Amino acid sequence: MGFLDRIFRIGEGKIIKGLRNIADQVNALEDGFVALSDEELREETDRFKERLEAGETLDDILPEAFAAVREAARRTLGQRHFDVQIMGGVALHNGMIAEMKTGEGKTLVATLPSYLNALTGKGVHVVTVNDYLAQYQSELMGRVYRFLGLTTGCILSGQSSAERREQYACDITYGTNNEFGFDYLRDNMAWSLSDLVQRGHHYAIVDEVDSILIDEARTPLIISGPASGDSNKWYTEFAQIARRLKRDVDYEIDEKKRTAGILEPGIEAVEDYLGIENLYESLNTPLIGFLQNAVRAKELFKRDKDYVVLNGEVLIVDEHTGRMLPGRRYNEGMHQAIEAKEGVDIKAENQTLATITLQNYFRMYEKLAGMTGTAQTEAAEMKSTYGLGVVPIDTNLPMIRQDQPDLVYKSEAGKFSAVVADIAERHHAGQPVLVGTVSVEKSELLSKALRKVGIPHEVLNAKQHAREAAVVAMAGRKGAVTVATNMAGRGTDIMLGGNAEFLAVERMREQGLDPAENPEEYEAAWPTVLAEVTKSVAEEHAEVVELGGLYVLGTERHESRRIDNQLRGRSGRQGDPGESRFYLSMEDDLMRMFNSQLAESMMNRAGYPEDTPLESKMVTRGIQSAQTQVESRNFEIRKNLLKYDDVMSRQRSVIYDQRRRVLSGEDMREQIQHFITDVLTDYVYAASAVGPPEEWDLDALWTALRTVFQPSIEPEDVIEEAGGPQRVTREMLLEEILSDARLRYQDREDSLGADNMRELERRVVLAVLDRKWREHLYEMDYLKEGIGMRA
Repeated sequence: MGFLDRIFRIGEGKIIKGLRNIADQVNALEDGFVALSDEELREETDRFKERLEAGETLDDILPEAFAAVREAARRTLGQRHFDVQIMGGVALHNGMIAEMKTGEGKTLVATLPSYLNALTGKGVHVVTVNDYLAQYQSELMGRVYRFLGLTTGCILSGQSSAERREQYACDITYGTNNEFGFDYLRDNMAWSLSDLVQRGHHYAIVDEVDSILIDEARTPLIISGPASGDSNKWYTEFAQIARRLKRDVDYEIDEKKRTAGILEPGIEAVEDYLGIENLYESLNTPLIGFLQNAVRAKELFKRDKDYVVLNGEVLIVDEHTGRMLPGRRYNEGMHQAIEAKEGVDIKAENQTLATITLQNYFRMYEKLAGMTGTAQTEAAEMKSTYGLGVVPIDTNLPMIRQDQPDLVYKSEAGKFSAVVADIAERHHAGQPVLVGTVSVEKSELLSKALRKVGIPHEVLNAKQHAREAAVVAMAGRKGAVTVATNMAGRGTDIMLGGNAEFLAVERMREQGLDPAENPEEYEAAWPTVLAEVTKSVAEEHAEVVELGGLYVLGTERHESRRIDNQLRGRSGRQGDPGESRFYLSMEDDLMRMFNSQLAESMMNRAGYPEDTPLESKMVTRGIQSAQTQVESRNFEIRKNLLKYDDVMSRQRSVIYDQRRRVLSGEDMREQIQHFITDVLTDYVYAASAVGPPEEWDLDALWTALRTVFQPSIEPEDVIEEAGGPQRVTREMLLEEILSDARLRYQDREDSLGADNMRELERRVVLAVLDRKWREHLYEMDYLKEGIGMRA
């Protein structure tokens, strides 16, 4: 354990002791709540709200509120919170990250602090990794909240503003980080109060907190609109040029830094192709960006790894979860360069209209908490960026999974044939196998090899996103083989013999029952259906336990140790047996990019056979060193992104606060008068800055004024009033113009009516504010790009 980790774990024992004490208090109250009727249990919610209004705090009512939720969950879902789940709930209420291993029932844990904090009436947001889980969890856990008299909402992509507003108005709202973040940005582009959907940022619980606050934090949320100018033709042109250029002859690539450098022969080839003399003269400067993007698209962005092409559209694949990110596009022309490379329609370049990092979005919440199975490796970053402490919660039953040492092969081909042989052996014995791959491309390669030897299996990657939960729920059945990218169904438990809860929900759906539409029938049918499914699953569960439980096989180490640990953690849940092993090769990306000398020396060892694994401490150390390098590089990327956004954040909050005041109907009359004074003063001072009064160009001043308002007086009137051109003073000139402008303003108000005038003022201020903010974002993007080039 590192020095920093030890520092962050100081006082951990004391915290856990405090959590255990509260769990004991909840246990002591249990019998009293079990004795209550359904109606009496429901009335507890009203009593809690009255006590809060009378001045008690959430901490005062916590043990009783948790006891009420535990009993409600037992009656609705047939699930009673374990003591460790109560402890996890208290940690979440205290604004911490509860590190709970896979299969410990984190979804159920979230019901405790969600209910307690929702009693304040300010709303609770539960953040999940995808739409499917948001909907599934809100429906399932919504039954507990509804039983206790609270409402549950769910934000899904494709909902209208009215639907979203309704969901946010609920006591507890489920949704993904992207939906919450983009709704915040859209609210700050709204033109009227009725368009706003969110109602504040009171308390958020982030499920799979490491995935959302660490992995996804490298990409800011951006709302963009089409930029002006037609540059699309150049993308196609440069895609053709890039195909002709040769790596290491015309250009060189640094895979670690993900950069391309054009060499002299390459520059000459481009100049020749375009028929220009000097690519680097100022007139041709924009072309250098197109060339860079075309070469990077060719070499650094791989189809079926970084993106997929579906229905003629390039969709980014999240490198950490293997999920597609519809609606997200690479910026600075990179997406267009990939579209040109793939020969699909090139969409117009976009300009940023609004942007925020996930770090700054989540730091807006008054209280933030999170759950995950793997947070300890990132405890320092969680503390420094979000102020969140990590508290490890014990498993309910001891962990008995066996983690086998890595097997390292000389070549990728040798590794994959050993992987197929191992899967075949386990499959024939009936043991379920979950295979983890790092990209869509590798998962399809392995799937092909398995088909060749006749092993039936399921593939889970960005292209099969919709079936994810159903496949994962069945991955623990006897003889099941599941090949998955990193998405590996986070949030859906792999239970040996099959996931009874998931199967029961599916069966209820088949019977046409919906927990929100017909709650009474649903609750009445649930115990019978769950009991039937549990019975059928139990027999298979016992068989699979006998066979050794779920076998997790990793085909490559991921850049982050945490993601390797997540894959391992799919096996050995709730005291079940299990086993995990990673198969690696010296040709894997991680080894090649970050430990190339070590890889080469091992591969060139005379006559070393392809199909014999190496077991070497040096290789294991090499892998750990490579992962540490990548983790620190990614941390630097997140830190720099946050530094940029911290500057923007201060500016954003000023602009967004001003927008909100305008939307809320603030009377803009006084501010508009200030604007008029400021603008006209600037015009007059500029016109009277040089020379004596008779040399001032008053005609030019009046031409400028007409762009702002139509003056009812002319320069001659002012000269006449002063008694000659040499007697005109700056103060007098300003006073005449201001007086005229105010009269024109009053005329406009009289003709429109005061209310209409105030509304018009608000509209104009919003339009100008938005335009100036857009221009500022454009300048900041340009500045950031320039700094990147210097670096």
